[in-house]
Parts: sequence; structure tokens; C-alpha cells
Amino acid sequence: MPSAADAGAWERARRPKVCKLARNRRLAELVGDKLVQDWSPQQIAGWLVAEFPDDPELRVSTETIYLTLFVQARGALRKDLTAHLRSKRVTRRSQQRTLRGHGRGQIVDAVSICERPAEAADRAVPGHWEGDLLIGTRTSQIATLVERQTRFVMLIALPEGKSTEHVVDALARHVQTLPHQLRRSLTWDRGLEMAAHKQFTVATGIKVYFCDPKSPWQRGSNENTNGLLRQYFPKKTSMAHYTQADLDAVAAKLNGRPRQTLGFMTPSQKLAEVLR
Repeated sequence: MPSAADAGAWERARRPKVCKLARNRRLAELVGDKLVQDWSPQQIAGWLVAEFPDDPELRVSTETIYLTLFVQARGALRKDLTAHLRSKRVTRRSQQRTLRGHGRGQIVDAVSICERPAEAADRAVPGHWEGDLLIGTRTSQIATLVERQTRFVMLIALPEGKSTEHVVDALARHVQTLPHQLRRSLTWDRGLEMAAHKQFTVATGIKVYFCDPKSPWQRGSNENTNGLLRQYFPKKTSMAHYTQADLDAVAAKLNGRPRQTLGFMTPSQKLAEVLR
């Protein structure tokens, strides 16, 4: 009977469950090692998927890492690892508070990241980008774009705000300066600033794919880059006074840094290599 099935499901749900990180020692060690390196739980969760695509046992969600640190550690992760989180919090902020007021909603005809070409997922060819807004004060922001294969960064000023018309127009103008072989796809979060994604595709020929809800780690290169950019654009500080020339200078600094993931080439060198 349905009522009996419901009762059974509720009973199973109430039973205490052993934390996944407590069950899987190797997974806990991998997560702990990355936390020590100041990686965020989102970056760790995304990296595990990319690094161990054929091993479902080496997968853990962002929220499970946070819960293990803050709520149910039980020895799975050392409590002092919370000091490596960027927020420096010792308690977990609720998801409702985190999501409230972010202006998320439904985007008409959004194409899921699941439909993105395999060549984008495995970084086989250049031209697949990830993007998002980097927020300063509530009224200031910039757009950030990262090319997946080379980690090459573009920063785009948004002096007129983050309406979808302005964001799409600014993005289109910048990517149209790129060679055609670097215009393949763009992966974005669920922010309504990309609601006019069809206009962007018409203007540029670049297809737009959207992350799953509450899954910004699916554009991990962009998330990592936005973290690096906080060195230059701290949270809750105005970005309104930065010109496009200022942003180009910051992007040049990031593109001139050697990256371990590129064999210690710089993104600029890697981009030049793939264009050759």
C-alpha cells in the first residue's frame, strides 16, 4: 500500500547515516588535502568529477563537504580545516540565506550543460568559455570569461549595470574580437543577466549552455578565476571606477602567470600555442 511505502521511506530517512567522507578514507584524504591548499568545497567537488570521471565512489557534493566540516565531522575531516575556507566561518550559513536575493529564476529555453559538446567537457579543443559576474557592491559588477583549455581570461566592464540587455551586448562586443576558432560555446550560471542568451548567440554564433541549478562548480575554471580576482577586487568594494583599460591590465596579469595545470605555461603562452 502507498501509505506503508511512505511510512517505510520516512523510517529509512530517520535512521542515522554514516557520512560519506567517514566511509571512504581515500575520498576524505583527497578532500582534506585540497582544503589545506585553500581550495573551496565547490572547486573540490568539481575537480573530483573531472579527475576521476570513472569512479563514482570518489564523488562528493559541495554541501556534504560543508556539512562534514560544520555539522557531522565525526573524525572524517579535521575541524581545523575550516580555517582554510575563504569565509573563515566556523558555522555553515543556511542555503536559504545564501540564495535569497540573488535574482535567480527561470531562463526561457535555457540549454542544459548536459547537452554541451564532449569536446568542451574534456577541453579537447579551444574556444569553449565559462562566464559569470563578479560582484562588488550591490550596484557594481564586472563580467568574467575564462577559456577552458588555456585558462585565458577576459574581463568586461559593465558600467550600465547588470540588466540582460547590457550584459549580453557587452559580452557580444568583446567576444566578436576573438578569432573564429575561439568562438564555440559559453557556459553560464543560472543568473538572469543571461536571459537574453538567444540574442547573444545570434550576434556571435556562440551557443550558450547553463549549469544545473545550484551547481556553479560545473564551471569550475571560472569559479577558480573569480577567486583569484578577489586579490584585485575584494568583496563589497565598488567596481564602478574601473575602466576597461584597468580590467585589461588585471586580465593581463592573470594571463601572464604560469599555471601548474598548464605545465607551468602561462595562459597567454598556451593560447598562442593552440592558435598556431
